[in-house]
Amino acid sequence: MENLISIEKETLKESPIHNLDGRIKIIISLIIIVYAVSASDPLILFIMEAYLLLLLLFSRIPLSYTLKRLFLILPFGGFIALFQLFIKAGDIIWTGPLGVHVTMQGLLFGILLFAKITVSITAIILLSSTTTMQELTNSMRGIGIPHTFIMLLNLTVRYLFFFYDELERIKNAQKTRCFDIWNKNTEYSWRLKKIGETIAMIFLRAYEQGEKTYLSMLSRGYSQESQMYQKKSPLKRADILFMVLNISFIILLYYIQNFQL
Repeated sequence: MENLISIEKETLKESPIHNLDGRIKIIISLIIIVYAVSASDPLILFIMEAYLLLLLLFSRIPLSYTLKRLFLILPFGGFIALFQLFIKAGDIIWTGPLGVHVTMQGLLFGILLFAKITVSITAIILLSSTTTMQELTNSMRGIGIPHTFIMLLNLTVRYLFFFYDELERIKNAQKTRCFDIWNKNTEYSWRLKKIGETIAMIFLRAYEQGEKTYLSMLSRGYSQESQMYQKKSPLKRADILFMVLNISFIILLYYIQNFQL
């Protein structure tokens, strides 16, 4: 939750990227991710990664903050890329114990896959670090994302911090009763039981709050056909310029890759 708060703080900064329309940033991020997935040259992906890092610096997002978030997420996809070294058939370049071997084709594919994952994550970091969560949901509605999905996401964003406060109240109540999850003097099974009770209490409070919220929405005329109000905001010249420059850059990378092939 502290990471979410720090992300939200970064979105409140002032920069040309922060001031862009959220719809443009979502579309450009999706285009970059789609192109990164379809790219077949690690050098092209390296150029795109450098470009995204420059945009992050231009957005006044600290490099240390970017790398921290990147390294927190990379292991999930990096493990898949690392695993390719040992399962892809090809020319064996290293043989280890128990018949484990690394192939040249597996190494090249692993590097390519790792580069794709890195670029995709960096694009998401750029989007989430320059766009508030509320603006993201409004922008998704503006580009035609289904209403049900937007409603669920909007409620999640609105009550996420509320449930964090509820968790903090439960933890403070436990501290006043001298409960410490890391206290080795208490029995492990007892600590595990208390953690389970805490999780169950959070789910119960989430259910109760969901019921209250739903009933209050019904009392205000909410139904499945209800539409959320969205203020019309035409695209500015800076938004169109940013979109044109990014699409032109991706087209340039596409031709460079084809020229190399």
